[in-house]
This record gives sequence, C-alpha cells and structure tokens, in this order.
Amino acid sequence: MQKRHLILIALLALGACVAPPAPPPPMTVSVPPVVAPAPTPKLTGDWNDWPFTPGDWTYRRDGQGSVGIFGAPGQGTKVSLRCEAQKRHLYLSREVSVPGQRIIVRTSSTTKDLSAKYAGGAPGYIAAEIASNDPILDAMAFSRGRILLETEGQPPIILPTWAEITRIVEDCRG
Repeated sequence: MQKRHLILIALLALGACVAPPAPPPPMTVSVPPVVAPAPTPKLTGDWNDWPFTPGDWTYRRDGQGSVGIFGAPGQGTKVSLRCEAQKRHLYLSREVSVPGQRIIVRTSSTTKDLSAKYAGGAPGYIAAEIASNDPILDAMAFSRGRILLETEGQPPIILPTWAEITRIVEDCRG
C-alpha cells in the first residue's frame, strides 16, 4: 500500500516539475505618424455657394434677456447673438484666434461693417453692439438661407438663418 502512495507522490512531484512557459516574443507597437490637419481651402466664388460652418443654433432666456448660440457639439461657441433687454441692444460675438476690430455681416440683401471690441475669453471673442432698430437685424432674420460673418485674418463663418435670430431680435424690440 505504501508503495502505491510512493508512486502516486512521485508522479505528483514530477507533474509539478514543469518548465515555466517561454516568455512571449517582444511586441512591437507601431505609432501612426502625426498628421497635421489639412489647411482650410481658400473659399472662392460666390459666398452663397460656400459650405455652412458646422454647428446648430440654440436659444435660451436668462436674467439679461435672451441669447442665441451657434456652434458644433463639443467644440464650443462660434457665434452668439445676445439681447440685453434693458438697453434694447444686441451683441453679435464671434470666435477669433487674434483680436480684430470689425465684423462684416453679409446677408442676401445687404452688407454692414460693424465696429467690434475684443471681449476676451478662451478662445477669444470679439463683439459688436447693434441697436435693436438697426436694419441689419431684419436683413439677418430674413436673409435667404445664410449669413456670412467676416473678420480680417479669420476664416469666414457661414451661418444658417434659423428662427433663433428672429426670436432674439423680437425679444429686444418687444
């Protein structure tokens, strides 16, 4: 009986004496090269044919009045149109990488050159003050499908003419 136990113990001991597995071969990880984003192509021809700036309008009311914000989800605000109800003025702001002093607004019916001031922020913004009875607001509200905002040294912003613009203008004239 003891002989069987000795054989069983010897077999178990031999089974435990297994060589450790060989280490896996070294893994090589290929890192894709860093590719700089393609430069924005220079827009030529009629601005009415240029693609819209990616994003959507949103509208909200707050303690100062109302505001329309245009931008792509997760990318921040490109443009805002704010009504300060007490002053009956609107502020048109756009994102900039370098401060400018003008915002040129083009609609299907008119063009207006607005004086702007640096409003700060990260990213930076410039803002132009517009009286609530300024005809450019009607031109923006009723432009045929799009509005172009230009600032020297910045890419143009092509906005869709959604109802938010009209709502904010009406709020300020209210």
